[in-house]
Amino acid sequence: MKRVVVLVSGTGTLLQALLDAQADGTLGARIVGVVSDRADAGGLQRAHYAGLPTVVVPLDKDVSSAPQPPGAARAAWDAALTDAVASFAPDLVVGAGFMRLLGPSFLARFDGRVIGSHPALLPSFPGAHGVRDALAYGVKVTGATIFQIDAGVDTGRILAQEAVDVLPGDTEDSLHERIKVAERSMLVRIVRDWSPTERKP
Repeated sequence: MKRVVVLVSGTGTLLQALLDAQADGTLGARIVGVVSDRADAGGLQRAHYAGLPTVVVPLDKDVSSAPQPPGAARAAWDAALTDAVASFAPDLVVGAGFMRLLGPSFLARFDGRVIGSHPALLPSFPGAHGVRDALAYGVKVTGATIFQIDAGVDTGRILAQEAVDVLPGDTEDSLHERIKVAERSMLVRIVRDWSPTERKP
């Protein structure tokens, strides 16, 4: 059975969808660990309730008194995150609301085996505010995308998409809640169907 590590930064609703699918036997995979960049991430509590091991790897922004080359803290964090995830020996890494860009060490170690979700129909509205940006632009249809994570900002190979109508009077929160429903079902399906030998072409 596929071994899956989930990366979380927030409340963990996508993680919960995966946990629920694992519990009812429809995931076709085993979540073996949850890793976060934030000690206060709600997703960690969900992992604890499910009896899963967790690791927190914060990005330390403190400036030490010793001179450091540009990007040294980021590179160190990337290496630590890579080691933390590798300790679980995953077949697949799932970014489930993980709000950090993954670095070169991480992507090289898990080449083609890292997927994520985005609350817009990529390549439209990449970045941290996909729902807000879609509303501001005035589109009538947006949606959710599951994709393979690469070194860019939401630029990886698209694996699945589902459209979501923008309704009159929608707020960022109301629209995002409907997008999350699409994200959850697609993410479960992609994880279920993922082959451990699958790689980016």
